[in-house]
Formats: sequence, structure tokens, C-alpha cells
Amino acid sequence: MTSFIASACRSPVAPRGGGLSAMALHELAAPVIRAALRGAGLSPQDVDEVILSNALGGGGNPARIAALAAGLPEHVAGLSTDRQCAGGLDAILLAAMMVQSGHADVVVAGGAESYSRRPLRLRTFADGRAPEPYDQAPFTPWPDRDPEMALAAAELARSQGISRMAQDDWAVASHAKALAQSAGSSEILPLAGLQTDSFARALSPGLCKRAKVISGDITAANAAVAADGAAFCVVVSPRVAARLTSPLVRVIGGATRGGTPECPGVAPVVAIQSSLARHGLSAADIGTAEIMEAYAVQAIACVQGAKLDPAVVNRGGGALARGHPIGASGAINAVRLYHELIRSGGGTGLAAIAAAGGLGTALLLGA
Repeated sequence: MTSFIASACRSPVAPRGGGLSAMALHELAAPVIRAALRGAGLSPQDVDEVILSNALGGGGNPARIAALAAGLPEHVAGLSTDRQCAGGLDAILLAAMMVQSGHADVVVAGGAESYSRRPLRLRTFADGRAPEPYDQAPFTPWPDRDPEMALAAAELARSQGISRMAQDDWAVASHAKALAQSAGSSEILPLAGLQTDSFARALSPGLCKRAKVISGDITAANAAVAADGAAFCVVVSPRVAARLTSPLVRVIGGATRGGTPECPGVAPVVAIQSSLARHGLSAADIGTAEIMEAYAVQAIACVQGAKLDPAVVNRGGGALARGHPIGASGAINAVRLYHELIRSGGGTGLAAIAAAGGLGTALLLGA
């Protein structure tokens, strides 16, 4: 049995401390869940499950809290997942598997993240030392194989010979495409007075040259900012799809693969290649792609490694122009892909994202 995405919706994305900073995680997620269901022509009573990816929260099953806040019936248990940046795409893949296996007919899946409202984290010790605050959680058991993400991106740029100019050019193009497409975007539910993503700007090569260096050739211009946002897709069975009038996009498949922990940026390449091969497709069959831009070098390396046509990638800009709400970013890419496929009249689409620890996820959709 196959599965379909019957609706896809996201919030605006706003940088940490920006226009969404007053909203708790469930306050970000709940209105987007309700809007996604309205877009599909379904009611809360139709929902079997909600799967929500979240990377920075304090636990407590945010999927359950968001489901209740969205007005879903109490029998919807809610499943929270954490695969860091890849979690939003993985939630949608898991929803598709639930539907395809016959365990559910309607699953709302995606992610939500509030960098602004994330809890403070402290590392404790058995010897009685005072707890120490930390920002990045460990992603491997080996400290020497667990680099800070910007350092890993800088090493990727060095090892693959991707220049700062190439990264800056990618960032400039991302902002320009986002500005060109932002007005009246049907994928965005206005929240907290924001109608569009608030970070996109008229970035220029000159501004990029003056940007603060983070590590190596990684700068504040070619790295995505920490952000708040939420995004969800409504995944349905053929039985439910047959009675809906909303545009349907088929979930072809996808994969999550692990790679070298020190180099997470290129992990999506293997996931992309595996997904394409499993379904008898090649990179040339992809007419629309949404590739994560946590760093410009990451997107460039994935496009080159997977042999994708750059002209079909991130037509409305990427995370460099929006920001990176970690647990929601993969779902945002899926929402964008759904709407791009509908706007373009169909074809085969790809969403892909890297995650800390050397993980990559790919999702294939067809319309």
C-alpha cells in the first residue's frame, strides 16, 4: 500500500530572539497542525497519530502536548522523536510507514523547534563537582570524533576544495530566491504578526566579505542562523485520499543513513543515492529538490556528490535565507517540496538533510 501527503503547512521562520520568541513549543506547533488538517479537508477526529520532531526541548513528549493544544481527541497519543536536524524528515517517513503498514489512516507528522525558549542544559558529575552548562550535546561516544558543527563544515570546505567565494555566492542566491518567492506563499501560516520568513535580505558579495568568520571559510553569511519554527504534513492512506479534494503528492520512499561522524555534511549523499536506487531512479529524474542549507558548503557538497542539477535545487531559497529551527528544518523542506511540486505541475521531488553525528535523510515525493 502506498501513502500520500494531502496537505503541508509551516509557520514563518524567525531567528532566535525574533518574532516567534514569545511562543512556547506547543504554541508554535498547534496552529500549524490545525491549518494542515484544514488544508486536507480533515477534522481533528480523523487523526490517528501525531509525530513531532524536536531536538532542543526538555522532554515531556511535546507531540502529545501539541496534539492536545491543537484540539485533537485525547486518544491521539503523540510520538516525539529526536534525530536532530534530520528529525522532521524522519517523522514524515515514519508516518508513511505507519500508513503503508495499515496501522493508521491519517498521521500528522513534522517538527517544531524554539531556539528562543529552549531549556538551559547542565552536565552533572559523579564526583560532586558543580554542574556545567553546555550548548552542543555529544553526538558520538568519542570526544575526538565529535567536532563542533562549524569546525566540521570548515573541514568539509577544505577537503573538497569549496571556496569561500563559492559558499558566499550560494548564500547570496539563497536570499535572492527567498525574497523573490516570499510574497503570498501558500505554504506559510502567519503567526505572531509574521507573514513571511523574517530573515531573508538583499545579501550582497560585499556584505559577505565583511561577515564575521566563525571557522575557516565558514562565516555568519554562509551559515544558517539559529531559529524558531514549525512544519507539518498530513500523511494519509489511499482509502482516505480517495475522498479528499486537496492536492495529493505520493510518498515514493526515502532513507536515513549514517556516515562518518566527523563529516556530517555529506551524509545525505548516501541516503539520496540509496533512495534513488531503491526506486529505479537517477539524479536526472529529480525535477525539484530541497536540500538543507545549514551551511552553504554542506548544500554545495550534497548537490555535487549526488550529481543533482543545481537549477532544480531550492528554487525558493533555503535555510541560509530562513534560519535553522533544528527539529523542524527537515519538515520545512518537505512542506516546501510539496508546494513546489504542485506549483510546477508535478514530477519527482527530493528533500534531503544532514544531521549531527554523521546522519543523512532523504525523502522522495511524486506528483
